[in-house]
Amino acid sequence: MKPLPNISESLAQHGLMANKTFGQHFLLDLNITRKIVRLADLKPGVRVIEVGPGPGGLTRALLETGADVVAIEKDRRFEVLLNEVSEAADGRLRLVFEDALTVDEGQLAEAVPTAIVANLPYNVGTPLLIKWMTQAFQPVSMTLMFQKEVAERIIAPVNSEAYGRLAVIAQATCQARLVMDLPAKAFTPPPKVASAVVHLIPRPDRPSPGLLDALQKVTAAAFGQRRKMLRSSLKTLGGEALCIKAGISPDARAETISIEGFLALAASL
Repeated sequence: MKPLPNISESLAQHGLMANKTFGQHFLLDLNITRKIVRLADLKPGVRVIEVGPGPGGLTRALLETGADVVAIEKDRRFEVLLNEVSEAADGRLRLVFEDALTVDEGQLAEAVPTAIVANLPYNVGTPLLIKWMTQAFQPVSMTLMFQKEVAERIIAPVNSEAYGRLAVIAQATCQARLVMDLPAKAFTPPPKVASAVVHLIPRPDRPSPGLLDALQKVTAAAFGQRRKMLRSSLKTLGGEALCIKAGISPDARAETISIEGFLALAASL
């Protein structure tokens, strides 16, 4: 890559600041972004989709690996900064100014093995992850930064306070582990919470689309009324009869049901 100006200086030059509406917190320290990229363990020939590049701190670190990068940014204020990065990247950076919630990643991947690496905007991190775990497009891996509370919900074990719908869907579709903690002071501006990076690799035995759809319905109902017994929380889906069919006690509560148990409920549905 060709040399680029300092990110902080570029932000100041163009009068750009983080927008709270978009849940923006910039990660400008290249030592940190390079570590995130190392944790992503990108293989040669793998394309990278990045969501919410902002001024391009993580984008620069991704391009340093030699990878082709597609950056999806909703906030066009950063177009001038990202164009600078694109010009220095010798054609390896494609900019897409759209809403990541509605983008078709399969088209962006163009049948090339693709990883997703992103410092996700806090306000859309969970719906984006659900989208990537349940849609037809399957990345080879996802290395994503969330609020630490969300990261802990993704990897939470059964019978823990953080165990819920997100943990069930994530662990049914991926092998997930927390690989890095970041304090608030690592960001500009600092958020009010700590952050963490989660690395996810799709499972070879990932549920079929139909089973995933049923799993989303079952978990939404079960954890939507998590204090109730399944006979009550799943009443609209079959209640006691559904539980018996799946070999699950109707008197159990959602937080005590394993991933395998929820898959059995989804299969019975």
